[in-house]
Amino acid sequence: MERYDQLYRLYSEFPADTLKAYQDLVDLFPPVDSRVALEHWQRASEELERRKSAIHEGFDDGTFYAEIAARATRQQAFTALDLYSKYEQAVNVFVLDVDETLRSAGNTDNEIPRETLSLLTEFHEAGVPIVICTGQTLENVKGFMIQGLGSELVHSGQLSIVYEAGTGVFTPGHGADTKHLLYEELDEEIVSVFDYVRSRVLREAPEELRRGCHLQGNEFNVTLKPNFEIGSDRAVEIIDQGLVYELDLLGEAVAEIVDDDVDPEVAGEVARAFYADSDPEIHDVLADHERSDPVNVPETVVDLFERIDVAYYEGDAAEVGSLELNKVVGVETALNVLGIGDPFALVMGDSKSDLRLMDWVAENDSGLGAAPEHASADVLSFVRETDELVFDRGRAADMLRTVYALNRLAALE
Repeated sequence: MERYDQLYRLYSEFPADTLKAYQDLVDLFPPVDSRVALEHWQRASEELERRKSAIHEGFDDGTFYAEIAARATRQQAFTALDLYSKYEQAVNVFVLDVDETLRSAGNTDNEIPRETLSLLTEFHEAGVPIVICTGQTLENVKGFMIQGLGSELVHSGQLSIVYEAGTGVFTPGHGADTKHLLYEELDEEIVSVFDYVRSRVLREAPEELRRGCHLQGNEFNVTLKPNFEIGSDRAVEIIDQGLVYELDLLGEAVAEIVDDDVDPEVAGEVARAFYADSDPEIHDVLADHERSDPVNVPETVVDLFERIDVAYYEGDAAEVGSLELNKVVGVETALNVLGIGDPFALVMGDSKSDLRLMDWVAENDSGLGAAPEHASADVLSFVRETDELVFDRGRAADMLRTVYALNRLAALE
């Protein structure tokens, strides 16, 4: 009860909201070449230290409590206390999705907010490694992470990028272990399926689809992206068409491998039947296109399909990937390179690929799962059933503040 009583007193007797406002001003003050602005920042810094000193003097562990009050709201601090009471561990690594998690097209203009970047930088300076885990290409994610966090942090040896949902891992500063091309470890049979689909996906596509989407520049996965604003009606329409077309190509590729087990004329129907049965979202898209008739799927084909992932993101992407290369495999590789043998991670994400990570850390008692309020239904269900770590769209910083308080509380030991 001691920590509870101390937190209760902290937020009851001291103006924590004002203290946090001063801390935010000092941390997020924009770089401007103005004497008046710099004087304003200096006054805020001095007032911040004065208010922290009052807490230092009022608590035996005043330094810890002052930092908690300066960065976490009352609710975030007590959530952190609940987490510490349950797990008795500090978070020692972040595993973070990007799109619709760290940033949001709807709420942050598709930029990672300065507040989030500032907190991640602070965690980095405290020695907490960061694993960025995304479906995007390496060059894309590397570029905006350097822009947001700076080249020095990205190349510090304490940041890893799991890209294309686990097909590769990039950890600058680790010599021969800097880049792992996990797709090179797949067997020839699976590689040939991807070669078949990739070589035909745009070249043989119907004209409307070919003009309405493009192939993301992946190293391995085959991802169709719309040539329209993500989420718009036209984007939804073209990605739905792309999903059906990719399934047909996938069926043809597998039929070629298993020879006589599948008639090439119905190969697409076989693929559609398998994935419609596996994923309700895919089932609904195929039903809308009247392409979901029941078909017998031979066991030899099932064996291959069970190794291949087809992912559908409404109005955003239709993707063929390998189930042997997923975010879990990528993160395990990243943690190994970073030298984290006993992780207790905060996993933040919004999609089914992120849910696999959350399941993984939960099954191994290796961390927490958190998600934005607009995450997929399965992700939200999991998060609410575990620790209820749901945050508002575009407000990943709120979750980082909770973890900041958790780590400060753990350090009181």
